[in-house]
Amino acid sequence: MENQSFSEDVLILEGLKVSPQFSVPAFVLLLLVYIFIVVSNMGLVVLIFRNRSLHQPMYLLFCNMSINDVFGATIIVPHVLRDLLASERYIYYIDCALQAFCVHLHASVSHTVLMIMAFDRYAAICNPLRYASIMTTRMVVNLTAAAWGTALVLVGILVGLSVRLSRCRRLVFNLFCDNASLFSLSCESVLINNIYGLGYTVVLLGSSLGSVVLTYLRIAMVCLSSRNKALNSKALQTCATHLAVYVILVVSAFLIVIMHRFPQLSNHRKVAAVLGHVALPALNAIIYGLQIKEVRQKITAFWEARKLESYRMTKLCPPESELQNRNCQVYRV
Repeated sequence: MENQSFSEDVLILEGLKVSPQFSVPAFVLLLLVYIFIVVSNMGLVVLIFRNRSLHQPMYLLFCNMSINDVFGATIIVPHVLRDLLASERYIYYIDCALQAFCVHLHASVSHTVLMIMAFDRYAAICNPLRYASIMTTRMVVNLTAAAWGTALVLVGILVGLSVRLSRCRRLVFNLFCDNASLFSLSCESVLINNIYGLGYTVVLLGSSLGSVVLTYLRIAMVCLSSRNKALNSKALQTCATHLAVYVILVVSAFLIVIMHRFPQLSNHRKVAAVLGHVALPALNAIIYGLQIKEVRQKITAFWEARKLESYRMTKLCPPESELQNRNCQVYRV
């Protein structure tokens, strides 16, 4: 009886097809990228909260993106790192369901937060005189709560419909659990799941694409009708980064959805899924981090200090003789 319960509650995950000689390099590379994601994104959050000059709607929305990126990477990357070095990949069903919920929550919040950021750019560029009265701290909090709350409700229903199904399989055809992995374990009819899943995708992507396209069309019209070069330059700088992040997010989402329909592309889909939870958070940290003036100043100051130190030590210790080099080493200490 215990063995039967164990076999029903424990699922088997498919892994990446990585040859043994590449397992350790892949592990090290993925670990370094994950450390970079956590340190850079959380560093941005700390920097924004510690500097009162950065307590502005745009930067507070950056915090949402950074926290969500760390959340998304933490759901997947440690799990994949463990499985890279493991010969057998098991996961409890309850953990699988929780992971599926978190995966879809991360993806949904990525879209809803980017929708809010598009609205923020629209208000700043198209209504600059009213921007302070529109994007108040209370408005930012309400929009943030709406972004996370809407995603929680939609994803809760999505995963709940899959959890209610009985299970007749144990193999998960993926590196990690998502909603498709959950309802594919059942032998029951999944018509309701497919209908809601399609509706969920249409509502999320449709509202996301529609709002971003309309927002940027409006911004483009304002910039074309304006002769203020400073305004157009600032609009181009802030909107280009936001649009680049959004395009990468949408393209990666469509690729994963399309590859789900072709079983022969399962290995490509696994790689694309991992990259979606690794490359995007890393790119977001770089793109949004460099957009903050204080971050650029700290990076510039760091490299200038390194160059100055290197130049000073070269002048103090020219490599003319071994004796001088030894004396310089003593001087440096």
